[in-house]
Amino acid sequence: MNKNILLIGGSYGIGLALAKALQDDHNVIVASRSKEDLDGLNVTHIPYDVLELTPDTLELPDQIHGFVYLPGSINLRPIKMLDIDTFRKDMEINYFGLVSMVKHILPKMAEGGSMVFFSTVAVGTGMPFHTSVAGAKGAIEGFARALAAEYAPKIRCNVIAPSLVDTPLSSRLLNNERKQEAMADRHPLKRVGKPEDMAQTALFLLSENSSWMTGQTLGVDGGLSVLNLS
Repeated sequence: MNKNILLIGGSYGIGLALAKALQDDHNVIVASRSKEDLDGLNVTHIPYDVLELTPDTLELPDQIHGFVYLPGSINLRPIKMLDIDTFRKDMEINYFGLVSMVKHILPKMAEGGSMVFFSTVAVGTGMPFHTSVAGAKGAIEGFARALAAEYAPKIRCNVIAPSLVDTPLSSRLLNNERKQEAMADRHPLKRVGKPEDMAQTALFLLSENSSWMTGQTLGVDGGLSVLNLS
């Protein structure tokens, strides 16, 4: 039996790469604002915007085996240039949207199901100009550990903490060759992340290959969070 995998925000970037990796062996449901890049894929698309709609508007299968929450934001500015509404919006997109969806689908999660959330390397490694996104993503990491404890052994819950990934969301940080080289050079592995790097990690966490892992935050960051080569 193919498993039902629900992706929230899976129409481009990491979500699109994950949908492509899952489509042959699973029933993939993508709930997102757009669907153009999903054309031709073997997935079911449901129009959904985490800031505009509530989870009870989604028509979902009775049983869900895997869940991945992908919406995010990148507001990299000095705190003095960030108003409180920016912090609130980042929390709504990254954290409250996730919590609302989790509460809605928990009764549908199958025994042995897996949930995968996304954080950022900036939670564990302090970085300037990351106060808003690091605060929102830090909430996700704490939520995931508590949720994993509350629902073990029925449901596993893990987090991926990337560094910079070449997606439409980060395009302004990589929009010329000089920026691309500078960003790559910051990482011990001398490149920025690709959507496929994150998709393959999520694929692992959704699979039985990670069946003895829960409550973990995995740094998929080119070594940035743990290696200092200077």
